[in-house]
Amino acid sequence: MKKRLIILLTALLVLSTLTVAFADHDKGNGKSQDHNKHRKGHEISLGVDALLDEQKHLIEGKRVGLITNPTGVDKDLNSIVDLLHNDPDVELTALYGPEHGVRGDAQAGQYVEYYIDEVTGLPVYSLYGKTRKPTPEMLENADVLVFDIQDVGTRFYTYIYTMALAMEAAEEQDIPFIVLDRPNPLGGEKVEGPVLDPEFASFVGQYAIPLRHGMTVGELAKLFNAEFGIGADLTVVEMKKWKRKSYFDETGLPFVLPSPNMPTLDTALAYPGTALIEGTNVSEGRGTTKPFELIGAPFINSTELAAELNALELPGVSFRAASFTPMFSKHAGALSHGIQVHITDRDDYKPVETGLHIVKTIHDLYPEDVTLTSFFDNLIGNGWIREGIENGMSVEEMKAEWEEELKAFKDVRKQYLLY
Repeated sequence: MKKRLIILLTALLVLSTLTVAFADHDKGNGKSQDHNKHRKGHEISLGVDALLDEQKHLIEGKRVGLITNPTGVDKDLNSIVDLLHNDPDVELTALYGPEHGVRGDAQAGQYVEYYIDEVTGLPVYSLYGKTRKPTPEMLENADVLVFDIQDVGTRFYTYIYTMALAMEAAEEQDIPFIVLDRPNPLGGEKVEGPVLDPEFASFVGQYAIPLRHGMTVGELAKLFNAEFGIGADLTVVEMKKWKRKSYFDETGLPFVLPSPNMPTLDTALAYPGTALIEGTNVSEGRGTTKPFELIGAPFINSTELAAELNALELPGVSFRAASFTPMFSKHAGALSHGIQVHITDRDDYKPVETGLHIVKTIHDLYPEDVTLTSFFDNLIGNGWIREGIENGMSVEEMKAEWEEELKAFKDVRKQYLLY
């Protein structure tokens, strides 16, 4: 009897343990499921969601011209083109494509011709190449212009200037302009780098803002409209529940690559600094699976470069010696040596300073081989930093030089923050 009692008690103890374990497992699964639910994008409401759910009166009964690309999707990944085209209350009449096109099938710098969209039968006008600003003829069948494109939070990404030029055209034709807001994937708190010198304005930097501006497209639209004299009839349809501190992978939204060489959030995090390499004869990794994370050239010693950069002990980043062969763009088909940028702590990481350290270190190690072009001036937004690199100026001295203008911009920026 005693033996049976011991067996029974043991069995009860095991059963109790398993019950607790399963309960804990279910709790864990609950947390996981909640997290996955968040990852599916059910927390944040995008501008496009708010437009169709609550503010459709802005476009009902009007002929709608839509400026978008593959990132123009709602939180469930439905294309805004299809959503508006299939909505019986909306008359979508024309599409306008930025760099890379409405469907995102054009490489950087490739001109996209006028064509008819196969899915909708609508005319598609290119806003990149020969015509960057919509002409009156392009706007003949539009009573309102809608802009819905994901930006990446860096001054030299061209979509924000497509937006600005379209705002100018809308103002000239007395057409209302609507921006459907989206998150800044780098978060909306950090602001870094030199403010653009207007003398170096171009399509990779049209207005006096810093390299990392920390604003959404809607906030930028309001700033451009007021501070730079556009004066359009502007409406920004705001997001709901977006937090300024959030990186894109904390929004619960799926990441749709904004352009062919911006495949991941890691790319976007590196981009404000490593894209400065585009202004040199060194590869910025285009033509590889890690654009803007792989940097190199045939004349670089990868071990030497990685060691020099790691010795700087820059915050939030490490450099791995790497070799790669770009399939296209600079040094296509040529074995190149350099580094892969590994961001180890994105909160500490300072992309602009890191990018300048990379450019300066490569220049100092290989002065006879490396070339800094005039395009570097357009990217960095001035001429003095290139001269500073060539004359031995430190990155710390550069930062001190641009700090006053950056502070002034931050003061202006506060007026246009929506979140």
